Amino acid sequence: MVLSNLPGIGERLMKRLDDHFGGRHELIKTLESGDISRIAEVEGISIKRALTLAREYNGAETTFLATPEAEKLHAQLIASLQKFASNAASSSRMQMLMPLHQLQERRVRCQLMLEFANEAPEAFAHLRSLFKDLSYTRRPNQRYERVIVSRQEHPEWASYVRILTPSAQETWKDYTVFKSVTWVGRHGPEDLPPGWLVLPETGRTDVMVPEFTLDWFTNNRKALKVLLDVMQWKNEGNGDVHPALKSIFSETDGLEQLASVFAMMSDSGDVEAMEEIRDGLWNMAKRMEEDLNQRISAGMETASLDLTGSDMLAALADAATFQRKLASATEDVITDILEQGRSELSAYLEASGLQAPFDLYASNWPVKLNRSVLDKINDELERRINDSRNDHLLRLATKLADLKPLCETAIQRLVEHDMWYSIASWAMHHNAELPELVHHGIWFEDGRHLFIEGDVQPVNYGLGRAAPKGDQQPIALLTGANSGGKTTLLELVAHVTILAHMGLPVPAKHAFVGRVEALHVLAKSSGTQSAGALETTLVDLANVVSNDQPKLILADELEAITEPGAGARIIAGMLRAAQQQSDSSMVLVTHLAPAILDAYGSDDLRIDGIEANGLDEHLELIVDRTPKRNCLARSTPELIVRRLVERSSGDAKNVFSDILSLF
Repeated sequence: MVLSNLPGIGERLMKRLDDHFGGRHELIKTLESGDISRIAEVEGISIKRALTLAREYNGAETTFLATPEAEKLHAQLIASLQKFASNAASSSRMQMLMPLHQLQERRVRCQLMLEFANEAPEAFAHLRSLFKDLSYTRRPNQRYERVIVSRQEHPEWASYVRILTPSAQETWKDYTVFKSVTWVGRHGPEDLPPGWLVLPETGRTDVMVPEFTLDWFTNNRKALKVLLDVMQWKNEGNGDVHPALKSIFSETDGLEQLASVFAMMSDSGDVEAMEEIRDGLWNMAKRMEEDLNQRISAGMETASLDLTGSDMLAALADAATFQRKLASATEDVITDILEQGRSELSAYLEASGLQAPFDLYASNWPVKLNRSVLDKINDELERRINDSRNDHLLRLATKLADLKPLCETAIQRLVEHDMWYSIASWAMHHNAELPELVHHGIWFEDGRHLFIEGDVQPVNYGLGRAAPKGDQQPIALLTGANSGGKTTLLELVAHVTILAHMGLPVPAKHAFVGRVEALHVLAKSSGTQSAGALETTLVDLANVVSNDQPKLILADELEAITEPGAGARIIAGMLRAAQQQSDSSMVLVTHLAPAILDAYGSDDLRIDGIEANGLDEHLELIVDRTPKRNCLARSTPELIVRRLVERSSGDAKNVFSDILSLF
């Protein structure tokens, strides 16, 4: 879908969306995923608007829920499903469940997950422990010190780093004032300054800010751990794997290197070892000088110099001769110990790849290490540490950048799997089953209202060609007792219709649901309307009942819009218009059935009744919630008054007793 075709998406809003998401690809991916909270981060977009955008982009039939009351019932159903979501991401994704024309894929996925729950209950239960840590991926939101120096534009990084364009007169040396630099193109430094990266102009752009990639994996560690756990489960598997689980396992294909690359994030390779060598170099040199001097002193305790009388006379005549004899006598001891010291320093430097140089000593006795040589060793360590850190950072960022899009897709698809897992859990809790989709009408066996606490009396009901013979009239008046369940039944019919058109199970033992393009739920009016409001209501009703769009109309006491006599005649006229539409069905709750029948002018109008058969020992109504066909059920005022007689006292009791005698 072209985003600019969505209602309310103008040029300015489109630019804000693109800027926030760093490009159209990321925006589309977010809309497809149903990540509502992230869309709502954009300035000027509320949660409600974000939800509408995501639904419209994903092809929801927004006209199906044709009235505010229908939208309200849909929202209640979504909230009921969300209670079974394993995590916030799946809960958000459920908001995308709108009625659709193409339902087969949803029905297949739902059926597969229900079969998985029944055929492999232990594996099904184990999924919740994995899915609980799933979440939508989140990009880092901080800016980095790194500067990209390039002759090309890189808008995808503009919100994270500074992007500078060098002039023809500038060289890389002009940018050494910055701590971290990614130089893109030719004429970069051969020996990289600390924190620098050099990339070719035609190279990858997704590694230009390696800190971003590392932070992305760090920020999404919990969700990525779910991928690793799924892969471990897959690798441990033996024997047959249920198709639903096999589909979940397949989402991790191509991520076999994730575990090893993840381990690299906490292992900086040789960098830590070289940093440890560098930090301890001067202390090691000081200790080495002291130790070598002590060893030479100890070695000289056993050394001796034999001098004859003539040697002593020669020494008196020529001191240099004596010095040579003395040096010769000590040379072997000192040379051997100094060589040991050089070997020990080489062993200390081994992890860095350096060797102790031959000019290590400034003085053989007393032993003094050459400070300029140590400075050179320190500088070389710094250079190698910087090179290793850059190599490790770039190597790790490259590997992670390769995996990042695969991880994003896998996590998004696991959220989708978890949504169906949660829906299956909801369906099992409510004993819901997938309905059969038919051409016209609705019928269900043992239907149960989802939002009534306690024991719910199952109900059988239907109309239109989906119903059994004798109940196939497309229009029915529903009559009966106050508090008998007429409105509840109307809501149940709406629940079944909405869920079926979302491709989901319905709360019934078995159901047939005819496909319609719109559901009109008309709630009970709060009172008589003014002339202007009544006129508007009647025009809207006339348009609904007279158009040939396949639809289901569920109306609750429409007569309340005006006085009873006029209301009965208005309803009769609306019913006659609705009767002409072969693809429409209608249930109307009313207390004016006799008057409507008189005004209708025909005896073929179907009337269903929910009857109250008295009061139980607790003075509660005894009601058969399943309507009787072709039954004009009596209302309950007499029973209500009888209950008031029993529950009241004094003067009020006398009043209600007198009223009861009038029935």
